[in-house]
Amino acid sequence: MKQFIFLLILFLACTQIQAQQAPVYSQYMFNPLIINPAYAGSKPYMSATLLTRKQWLNFKGSPFTSSATIHTPLKNKRMGLGLSVSNDQVGITNQTDLYGSYAYKLPIKEGNLSFGISGGVSFYKSNLSNLTVWDANDVVYEVNVLTNQLPNFGAGLFYSTDKWYAGFSVPQLLSYSWRNGIHDGTNAVHRPVQHYFLTGGYAFEKSEDLVLKPSVLFRYVQNAELQFDLNLNVLINKIIWVGASYRYKDAMVAIFEYQLSRKLRLGYAYDYPLSKINSISVGSHEIMVGFDFGYDIMKVRNPRYF
Repeated sequence: MKQFIFLLILFLACTQIQAQQAPVYSQYMFNPLIINPAYAGSKPYMSATLLTRKQWLNFKGSPFTSSATIHTPLKNKRMGLGLSVSNDQVGITNQTDLYGSYAYKLPIKEGNLSFGISGGVSFYKSNLSNLTVWDANDVVYEVNVLTNQLPNFGAGLFYSTDKWYAGFSVPQLLSYSWRNGIHDGTNAVHRPVQHYFLTGGYAFEKSEDLVLKPSVLFRYVQNAELQFDLNLNVLINKIIWVGASYRYKDAMVAIFEYQLSRKLRLGYAYDYPLSKINSISVGSHEIMVGFDFGYDIMKVRNPRYF
């Protein structure tokens, strides 16, 4: 029963503090495909990113997330393809997502507007045998493991120039619930709902070796408070990013990214919780590795900030 109460508290914390069911990422600005399919093929070369995040250290059952994305433009430069795989474990529940993305780019004035769609499936597994209950004969716990395979699709828009960008996306458009009639008829444990993301940013070139990039992310899910991140990243000598973020009512974030070579990038983020969770947890760690195929930083006249 104590573990059940703990999981209930953890669920409330995730929905109220994070204002969403979807995983939280602190370095999303360096990998927008993770939240917007319209970003696929936005760079003139193939780009891959690996990310792992451990949230709320010392908090038993806290989220542990890993993801891998890769995207590339096609030969005509108007279309892009992407693939993302992620795994998120929270308490007794494990979720694995596998999604492909397609984007079409239209030149508009000094920038490009991309329309993106994605499709795939989410695999859910909840191990009820890990719960401690008072009534061992409760029919709710007759099944030790609950599983679901729920298909879904998403859509997004992404507009970018050399100086600024803006995007809107709904990575999962289907909301599974008994209320709207979309469900699998087995259990009410795994019920993904729509999450809405609105992003934007601008690059201020102070000098050849110093660029300031403020950005913002709004995220919304039904029956939860609107959340937002305010970010400021600084590019130094075209190879080092140093930044900070404020996540509304949740955390302060320190961000660092370094261009280890012409193609290899390494990023790190540390979240310090501002909520009451800081009495238990010392924070969250997030590590990112990026590899850009065919990218030569020494030959790029106009560095890409987005």
